[in-house]
Amino acid sequence: MYRFLLTPRWWGINIFVVLAIPFCVFMGSWQLGRFEDRVEDHRAAPGQSAAARSSEARPLAELLPVTKDTSGKRVEATGRYAEQFLVPERKLDGERGFYVLNLLRAGDGPALPVVRGWLPGDPGRTEVPAAPDGEVTVTGALQSSESPGSDGARTAGGLPAGQLGMISAATLVNLVPYDLHNAWVTLDRADGGMTPVPAAAPQNTGLDLKAFQNLGYTGEWFVFAGFVVFMWFRLLRRETEALRDAALGIPEDSGTAAVAPSAAPVASTTSSAPAASTASGAAGPGGPRHPEPAARAVDQDAGSAPV
Repeated sequence: MYRFLLTPRWWGINIFVVLAIPFCVFMGSWQLGRFEDRVEDHRAAPGQSAAARSSEARPLAELLPVTKDTSGKRVEATGRYAEQFLVPERKLDGERGFYVLNLLRAGDGPALPVVRGWLPGDPGRTEVPAAPDGEVTVTGALQSSESPGSDGARTAGGLPAGQLGMISAATLVNLVPYDLHNAWVTLDRADGGMTPVPAAAPQNTGLDLKAFQNLGYTGEWFVFAGFVVFMWFRLLRRETEALRDAALGIPEDSGTAAVAPSAAPVASTTSSAPAASTASGAAGPGGPRHPEPAARAVDQDAGSAPV
């Protein structure tokens, strides 16, 4: 009965199923692991932030490039403040305001974006404290460049000159004629009476939208695995039923064949009724009568007509 499983067609189906199910299970497990990692990062974030704030500041070069492990670490950099930019539509403790960002240059090396602090209100309507003159040494939390998915980042254009929608080297590279570090620093203590900006959690960590996307992808991959198993059993059942019907002599179009014989007698009975009536009308007690020619019948009628 199941010898058809050894045919080339079913060999291809079986190989596909054998490979697809482990692949779906592996991908679902991997997505579930990503979600669990984000949950662990979210749980450990408060402790890591507290440890980072109390740790000793290290030179910037030792913590670059920014990774999940180095993000939020305290760094120390020395240089002179250069261009200043304002980053609008940033909230702090539920209040709307903006960041004050200056580029810190150390000789001819890449400049480091430094967020000196936060001010309430809108840029242009609030007085911004001037940056300190001369060489300064700043200490703050190292942050990775923002992306379009970062909290508060603005990708749409139309901002006035001197304003930024997103803190990143890709955004600043077109505004200044020198190189920049692919990172930025938020000061521990803001100058000029501004409020310090707290360090943000590293990207792709914590229970954000991407974390729940990983959980959704986990369910999808396991559903795919179940669907492959379901389709294999469905194809097996159809093939088995077709072979059973063939063994019993039931053709595949048995439904159409069963209707055709029942319609045939009705058609024959209907067609034979006029024939029977014609025959009975033509044959009498003395046998069949032959109809007279039409011309003779007309002559008789004409002769019998009164003159």
